Amino acid sequence: MTEAEVAALREDLAAAFRITAQMGWSESVGNHFSAAVSADGKQFLLNRKWQHFASIRPDDLMLLDADDADVMNRPDAPDASAWTIHGTVHRQCPAARVIIHCHPPHATALATLADPRMLPLDNNTARFFNRLAIDQGFGGIADEAEEGERLAAALGGKKTLLMGNHGITCTGTTVAEAFEDLYFFEKAAQTLLLAYASGQPLNVLSDEVAEKTARGWDDYRGMSYAHFDWLKSQLPALA
Repeated sequence: MTEAEVAALREDLAAAFRITAQMGWSESVGNHFSAAVSADGKQFLLNRKWQHFASIRPDDLMLLDADDADVMNRPDAPDASAWTIHGTVHRQCPAARVIIHCHPPHATALATLADPRMLPLDNNTARFFNRLAIDQGFGGIADEAEEGERLAAALGGKKTLLMGNHGITCTGTTVAEAFEDLYFFEKAAQTLLLAYASGQPLNVLSDEVAEKTARGWDDYRGMSYAHFDWLKSQLPALA
């Protein structure tokens, strides 16, 4: 990437943090987003350890190398779980250019169910039909190498990973696309949980209709950029 491209990526990633905070999806000073700057995905931007999402500026983002074995030995080392998840996924899944991981309430609540599948009930829930990976091997805070390896394998060729008993990870080729999947997954999880809460039988779409609906979203890819640009325009300037 050129210097200008990296600068633009820093702007978008920093904006994604602040938008997430505005949405109420940040959690204390934890969770983490990253974006690859090298073709192989191994060099990537990541938020600093324990900096609140609402305060993150483009220059605050660290530039790390997934192959750097000394990262965690430095005074400015990233959060251990951030390095475990993002370093491993960027190393093993170079197509995942942007990785957004957080714990929004409805997505996280869905992740706690014994059956956390995203059933196709409407446009938003069907968006993820056959496109959602689910990991149910939760073993505590993801700060061990084995956890990162398992999550990277669980993601496979899909873009969205529901982490059982944990939260959601959305990936994409750009920040706007990854953030749009986060936005719609949280909306879809809210719809599904409300439908469950009604106690009424669910009118689940047929596989044929659900797949048609999921494919139909491909024609609306441009929505992610228009939506993200508008969200960025609403951000207050940092003092």
